Amino acid sequence: MSGHHHHSHSTPSPGRAFAIGVALNVGFVAVEATFGILSNSLALLADAGHNLSDVLGLLLAWGATLLARRRPDTKRTYGLRSSSILAALFNALFLLVAVGGIAWEAIQRLGEPAPVASTTVMLVAGVGIVINTATALLFWKGREHDANIRGAFLHMAADAGVSLGVVLAGALIHFTGWAWMDPVVTLAIAALIVLGTWGLLKEAVDLALHAVPRGINLEAVEARLAQAPGVTRVHDLHVWGMSTTETALTAHLVMPRTPDGDGFLAGLKAQLHDEFGIEHVTLQVEQGALTNCCSLQEPTQGHPIDHAGCGGHHPSRRDTYA
Repeated sequence: MSGHHHHSHSTPSPGRAFAIGVALNVGFVAVEATFGILSNSLALLADAGHNLSDVLGLLLAWGATLLARRRPDTKRTYGLRSSSILAALFNALFLLVAVGGIAWEAIQRLGEPAPVASTTVMLVAGVGIVINTATALLFWKGREHDANIRGAFLHMAADAGVSLGVVLAGALIHFTGWAWMDPVVTLAIAALIVLGTWGLLKEAVDLALHAVPRGINLEAVEARLAQAPGVTRVHDLHVWGMSTTETALTAHLVMPRTPDGDGFLAGLKAQLHDEFGIEHVTLQVEQGALTNCCSLQEPTQGHPIDHAGCGGHHPSRRDTYA
């Protein structure tokens, strides 16, 4: 049966959003760091450091989107799509490291609170809320289906939250004179950022380990394949993320008779794409019943699954692709 591969790359380029986001934040980091020093505000300096780490994160995510568009070659047959997974992972790690540094400085400041120019702090942080919110909105549409873009969105949304916290800290200090509110609010913001970043880190690690991507139910995928006309068994089913936006699937379908024509496989591929968003599908049709094949079942005690027969040659096997 003839091979048929379908690859969809319709995701719009987010290059403009990255360019605008980087430009806005580079300028704001310089302004915020300057006024943070002049006003002696740890919260403002922490926000500037956080923004700087996010500029690096935006550059990393931007570079990954460009690398992911590189064409495959004889050495990297999938191209550099997986670079977006690495970018999402490093973005999450960079954010956690930056927050750790901010928290450590805040803990040290708790013992010796310093006077803060609260009015200056509120004004500069207020500008930060506007810039960070506007930048986050640039990545709003792409965040649901791309962990790399979601990392950029979370960074900027976290920055807006930090800036809001700095404004609140400045207001409290202005009206109460409690200088210790500066490091306390900083620690509270750091905790919120860690909570928001944990999900991104977990998803990026899962993608790097070829786990089933978020939002895909493997049992439902197996059921869909098993319900196809003529299929008696599904085994060696694997689903993984090729990038932060593209999902691949391979599976063996046991069928009494080889399906006629390419319509069967094309229809099955269309179903997997429409229902689960799986773009890259490779199916192997096998006639009859096979034993010793990989499955999703857990080994029972004293009877481990035998993988020795997986992938071996079988005279009734025909490789087919959709």
